[in-house]
Amino acid sequence: MREETPGRCPRVRRLQTPDMPRTGGRWPTPIAPRPVGDELSLYILDLFGVAVFASSGALAAVRKRMDVFGVLVVAAVTAVGGGTLRDLLLARHPTFWMADPAYLVVILVAALLTLVYVRFGRIPRHGIVIADAFGLALFTIGGAQVAERAQVWPPVVVLMATMTGVAGGVLRDVLCAEVPLILRQGDIYATASIAGATCYLLAKGVGLPVEAAALMGVVVVMLLRLAAILRGLHLPVIAPRDP
Repeated sequence: MREETPGRCPRVRRLQTPDMPRTGGRWPTPIAPRPVGDELSLYILDLFGVAVFASSGALAAVRKRMDVFGVLVVAAVTAVGGGTLRDLLLARHPTFWMADPAYLVVILVAALLTLVYVRFGRIPRHGIVIADAFGLALFTIGGAQVAERAQVWPPVVVLMATMTGVAGGVLRDVLCAEVPLILRQGDIYATASIAGATCYLLAKGVGLPVEAAALMGVVVVMLLRLAAILRGLHLPVIAPRDP
């Protein structure tokens, strides 16, 4: 829009659109609103899952004798990989860790604490897989709750929950040059995530409170993974018949 002033060159007035608030010529930093009520429990669950997965990524990187930067990269990718893929598929922008810097702080703290622990102690025999099992359980139910808020139908909720739970671990194993747990022969991994998400939805469907249904789903995932780790529980492998 031009404004004519006698004896002067016309000026161009800068237009202000609703999508571009006046912030000194800069776009505002996206900050997530402070969660309350049920959203607060989901937020805490998400942060705890991020911390556990970051710790499992850091342990895997230390076992591969990576330097501090490598440990932080693997920890971060493990912690946010599944949730980032979920948010992209559900068209949630910005992704959860971009909207809230608390996630990156939690990843950094969890990775550094893990480094301090392994510096003065020994990595437990099943430390990585048990930490991964805990993270898988928390991320599975957290992913299911995020998908529910996106109002997708139940099979997609289970798919998003499973993807949230397993994708970070897959990326961690690839970066550490390991066969991903999800692809190891007969290993119960994604199956545990599917079972936990399904149990969560069924528990809510019969009228249980959200907190009780979420706890039930977490317990199902943890029990299946721990049974696979400690007791050798596995899926049957179908072998082709010899000619």
